[in-house]
Amino acid sequence: MEDNERLTEKAFTNGDIYVGNFKGVLPHGKGKYTWSDETFYEGDWEEGKMIGKGHIVWPSGAKYEGDFSGGYLHGFGTFTGPDGSIYRGTWRINIRHGIGRKEYSNKDVYDGAWKEGVHEGSGRYCWNSGNTYIGNWKGGKMCGRGVMKWVNGDIFDGSWLNGYRNGSGVYRFCDGGYYFGTWTKGLKDGKGKFYPAGSKHPSLRKLCSTLGYDDDDANSVFSHSSSINTEESRIRKPSVKRSLSEKISGSGFFRSSGRISHRTLSLSDNRNLRDPAVEFICENASCKLSHVSNEGQSAVQDECTVIFEREYMQGVLIKEEVRNAELSHKGKQRSKFSVQEVKRSSCVDIIEGNRSYYLMLNLQLGIRYTVGKITPVPMREVRASDFGDRARIRMYFPRKGSQFTPPHHSVDFYWKDYCPMVFRNLREMFKLDAAEYMMSICGDDGLRELSSPGKSGSIFYLSHDDRFVIKTLKKSELKVLLKMLPKYYSHVGEHENTLITKFFGLHRITLRGGRKVRFVVMGNMFCTELRIHRSYDLKGSTVGRYTDKDKIKENTTLKDLDLSYEFHMDKFLWESLFRQISIDCMFLESQQIIDYSLLLGLHFRAPEHLKALLEPPTTASNPESSPADDDISSQAELMIPPKGLLLVTHEPRFVSTAPGPHIRGNTLRAYSIGDKEVDLLLPGTARLRVQLGVNMPAQANHRLLESKVDSMEVELFEVYDVVLYMGIIDILQKYNMKKKIEHAYKSLHFDPMAVSVVEPKLYASRFINFLRKVFPEQP
Repeated sequence: MEDNERLTEKAFTNGDIYVGNFKGVLPHGKGKYTWSDETFYEGDWEEGKMIGKGHIVWPSGAKYEGDFSGGYLHGFGTFTGPDGSIYRGTWRINIRHGIGRKEYSNKDVYDGAWKEGVHEGSGRYCWNSGNTYIGNWKGGKMCGRGVMKWVNGDIFDGSWLNGYRNGSGVYRFCDGGYYFGTWTKGLKDGKGKFYPAGSKHPSLRKLCSTLGYDDDDANSVFSHSSSINTEESRIRKPSVKRSLSEKISGSGFFRSSGRISHRTLSLSDNRNLRDPAVEFICENASCKLSHVSNEGQSAVQDECTVIFEREYMQGVLIKEEVRNAELSHKGKQRSKFSVQEVKRSSCVDIIEGNRSYYLMLNLQLGIRYTVGKITPVPMREVRASDFGDRARIRMYFPRKGSQFTPPHHSVDFYWKDYCPMVFRNLREMFKLDAAEYMMSICGDDGLRELSSPGKSGSIFYLSHDDRFVIKTLKKSELKVLLKMLPKYYSHVGEHENTLITKFFGLHRITLRGGRKVRFVVMGNMFCTELRIHRSYDLKGSTVGRYTDKDKIKENTTLKDLDLSYEFHMDKFLWESLFRQISIDCMFLESQQIIDYSLLLGLHFRAPEHLKALLEPPTTASNPESSPADDDISSQAELMIPPKGLLLVTHEPRFVSTAPGPHIRGNTLRAYSIGDKEVDLLLPGTARLRVQLGVNMPAQANHRLLESKVDSMEVELFEVYDVVLYMGIIDILQKYNMKKKIEHAYKSLHFDPMAVSVVEPKLYASRFINFLRKVFPEQP
């Protein structure tokens, strides 16, 4: 022991006692400190702070043994709560943080990652009932990709949000039946497919691919459900970085030293989760899931199978079609051949392998540079020169960086930003914050590439928060937008309720070799608080405007001839809608634009009185395991009017008034409540502000299409409550008289109503007339 260290006992005036080594007047070395409330710490000290190894015991019976730093629980240690719960793992400043295992007093166990005291990251939670969840967590709740396994062997593998199944997922019942589809807040919501027990079904790899999982995910999709590698789940002991503490006074020095208290720090917290077995008792009985095995399913069976294609809204089955599917190798070969046949060339054929990734990096680098350069410029009105050929920002981005650009991991490229001041003012006009815009597109989470929903051959990217869509353009489309931009700027400025696409930026990337890729940034009109169950691209044409049934998937955008509903809405809402559609069509006509569409998104609401169908009180069997259980017992129930939507007087304090990438304009007025501004109230879900094209309530009446007279498809209800989202898109196709003449001479069956050859005035007239049939005027 050093000469300046001595073992002694010291009593403080506040009743605290320290026995151990000192360095000067400060505890240093080994020692035991007892507080007046009988809490005591025994272990290492460094200049008056608990630093090193030690253990602390509270009067409640709670205790901790492990690493300390700066007077805090910091490093690796074991905490035992007064209720008997035990946490063994890493800590950061008195809070569980890192990798750890907690055994709760009720015998639940969590083993995995922690952040700021709650489960976050990858982890495994076992309930005392035997149910197990393995997957991602956020903020203490199941969130992201995960697998839930019930004690009876049932399994759900899919997406979670805030502790509920939310998004795509797959489950199979203990009798062997599969259902894979989508969920919202724990309830089936959207389209899905059910394979009854004993029927043949695709391999798990194919099922996973339909949910957007890659091959690696498919190989391991259910591997987590059986076990966790003990080496991976073993808690590793991290090293603790020592640090010096502030010197403290001799009398009562723990009063300002950050003394640990299990009362104030909630160290005895017992935040165990609800047992999901109890949670799902209150939900659809069909939520029971079963274990899935890859065994015997590596190849598609050469036999027929019965598939029940179903559609749910908030857990209520609204539609079912029975199909016999051929699952054969020949079918697979035909499918592959057809894909090759319809593959189109596009302006981004140059993007293969990692080049698409490089393109996203280039786009983010360029937008970050442009927004950062233009934002500090003082706001002013746009001038004619801001639309001119010289209104460009150009920059070269070498990989090694330059005086003006940072180094990056992509390829060298040239960047061009078109009309930066115009688009800066448009973003301000659309009430978009520059920093939020830049972070949404250029943040660390990056962009997601989407498959093209149309025939254009364009590539689409989606920002990580779904707010913005980025689309590649043809050179001709770029020219149309630049020529139209001055009138477009005036139009959206004069009509804040316009339904026309919101544009936020126009850019070009030139790659090595001179290849050019052009982009436009737009608002995503389907970035909504409610799930979009179906979407339609409506042009008012009958020429090729249907979707091959075999190609319809969960997110497929349908066409004019696929629409089997007409929508009835409040009189004033209808008048506002068609007044603006007429104004927007007049503008597009003046710019000689054709081939535009109304993109329509539908959110279906389950009638409140039908939600009892989620779990029949007298039915003990699983309705998902037997298709007959889902039948509606009374034909009279089919025509019961829905009552799931309410229009109420607008109250700004109760709804979000924040602008969005598609949301802009005033709150609409409704005839049904006395010409007052209105909010949409969805019982038990939300209260939403009603704007043109956003959160618009309507009643959807089903009408039978001629093509479905002999179909096996069964629509269980005739009337639905729906929430509508809409906007006018694809406004960059200009009328071409030469193209019309060429079409007339080359085609033996010239159709004057074909979309590509219709004159702008006729196109607008036909477009509006078609929409009047879809949205009939109210008396």
